[in-house]
Amino acid sequence: MKDFGLISKALTTACLIVLLLPGNSLADAVTDRSEQIDRLHSLLVLYRGEPVAELVRDGPGLSQPANIKSVSKTVLSVLAGMAIDRGLIEGPETLLVDLLGDRFPDQATPGAEQITFGQALAMQIGLESTSGRNYGRFVQSDNWVSHVLTRPMVDRPGGRMIYSTGATHLAAAALVEATSHDLASLARQWLGEPLNIRIPDWMTDPQGVHFGGNEMVLSPRALARIGELYRQGGKLNGKQIISEQWIERSWHANGRSPWTGDDYGYGWFITRIDGYDTYYGRGFGGQALFVVPAAELTIAITSNPNPPSPGGWQFRQLRYLVALAISTYHQP
Repeated sequence: MKDFGLISKALTTACLIVLLLPGNSLADAVTDRSEQIDRLHSLLVLYRGEPVAELVRDGPGLSQPANIKSVSKTVLSVLAGMAIDRGLIEGPETLLVDLLGDRFPDQATPGAEQITFGQALAMQIGLESTSGRNYGRFVQSDNWVSHVLTRPMVDRPGGRMIYSTGATHLAAAALVEATSHDLASLARQWLGEPLNIRIPDWMTDPQGVHFGGNEMVLSPRALARIGELYRQGGKLNGKQIISEQWIERSWHANGRSPWTGDDYGYGWFITRIDGYDTYYGRGFGGQALFVVPAAELTIAITSNPNPPSPGGWQFRQLRYLVALAISTYHQP
């Protein structure tokens, strides 16, 4: 009886929920592996649009918003494509100086006037990074856009990928100027309504521009819905929500991450897992959205978003988890 009580308590504490295809057992490799990843909060695997595995160990669950950290960059890219589809921004080659208007500082670093909207999305602006050890100064500054555009130029615009959350925040500010709407309103109108997902408010800069590369809060189900939209070529219930051309362009390599070794498009990392082209967004602590079109899989993962960072070892575990999902669920 004592052992039974301990087991019951452990299951209750873990808040474990598993949904598997008929015929699979609780020893399913994907969920079993998920339970071994210490910081993992939840897992949602969709195969051909249907849930085949759900796991909740901690956090708010699958239907309640969670901080997706830098997966926000992936969502921002969706909104950017929708603005281009609507003709509100001419294209990725549009100069930020033209889009930002009065937000572009007079004291901007020479060369910053050559940065394009697409280069901001691809984090190829050439300016010193505002992430890592520079992140604190960035978010504590009194004008985030000005802070980014006055950093030293360490490469040319369009050169190597320099991971910088400030770069994508420039794209967010450009979207606000081009559409005359705040980012949360755009997200709710363009994504929330057609996808039937809830998009809560999130952090803004001192000028009221919603953070364009961090701190968005979405439920794993909402995140997976966005992934499914891309997996299905931008269509939902037969209606084109975002152009297939933008998806293809977003999944085209612009640069390469020096940390992951993976290519980077517009808000999406690009790699191959278990022989399949895979596109993903990732955020601090282990937040992730994977889309594997040829394997007909979409996978949303949330994890503990608090410091300290688990480092690259955790993401390697998540990649292995995706490989397991491919081999477990995909039926060529």
